Amino acid sequence: MVEDRTLSGRLFVAVNYTLLTIIALVTVLPFIHVVAGSFTTNAEIAAKKFVLIPTVWSLEAYRFIFSTDTIFRALSVSIGVTVIGTLISMFVTSLMAYGLSRRDLDGRNLIMFLVVFTMLFSGGMIPTFLVVKELGLIDSYAALILPSTIGAFNMIILKNFFQNIPEGLEESAKIDGCNDFGILFRIVLPLSMPAIATISLFYAVTYWNTYLSAILYLNDSQMWPIQVLLRQIVVLASGMDHSSTLDSVVPPPDQSVKMAVIVVATLPILLVYPFLQKHFAKGAMLGSIKG
Repeated sequence: MVEDRTLSGRLFVAVNYTLLTIIALVTVLPFIHVVAGSFTTNAEIAAKKFVLIPTVWSLEAYRFIFSTDTIFRALSVSIGVTVIGTLISMFVTSLMAYGLSRRDLDGRNLIMFLVVFTMLFSGGMIPTFLVVKELGLIDSYAALILPSTIGAFNMIILKNFFQNIPEGLEESAKIDGCNDFGILFRIVLPLSMPAIATISLFYAVTYWNTYLSAILYLNDSQMWPIQVLLRQIVVLASGMDHSSTLDSVVPPPDQSVKMAVIVVATLPILLVYPFLQKHFAKGAMLGSIKG
């Protein structure tokens, strides 16, 4: 009986590993194709359609991209918006999450209802645009940050994580003379690094992928983040539009240049993830178990 269960267990593990390997390959192969395509020639991409290992290695796509300051400017905009936006979002989200984690807060249930309500219903694109316009934020980087400062989902995860911290620690800090801000910054946040890392990554990815907000609120092409520039290059390479406005941004590229731009746009956020990976799963799970 034990041998049967051992055999069935081994079979289960083998099937599990096989399925997971297939899923991993399906997920990873497109990325390998993009990276390999960025290091090959346009002729090879057109001939093979799907390239995993280039026959002829070439750096022409990257030479073309970095021959102008357009990419550097767009990358600097995206990095600036991501770093500043993430810091602002984490500061404001932490303040709100800590307040709502206090069970003695008057009106706590009503505020939580309003927060959850925003996850189901929103004002929509046009009202948001009118608000941004009336605040004078058009053609400013603040338009990419302020409308997305707090995410209701992120705030709820952080609030639930704060609630799991023993109340005795806060009471001890009060006895030692700490006020609410002291408790938050000296006790709660240092003990919540897994959740902080997780929510920071959520916010960073959101700001890094900023596209629609930039299209709506930024009329100056010199202020475009990397995602909008990537879209313009894809449009040009696809032959969909060759207007003088787009040509002034970057010359029409070929397929290898498109893939090289994708690599350049994706690499920075991928480099950040390994440093937060060990906190990611733990922070998401602990913050979503209890409410």
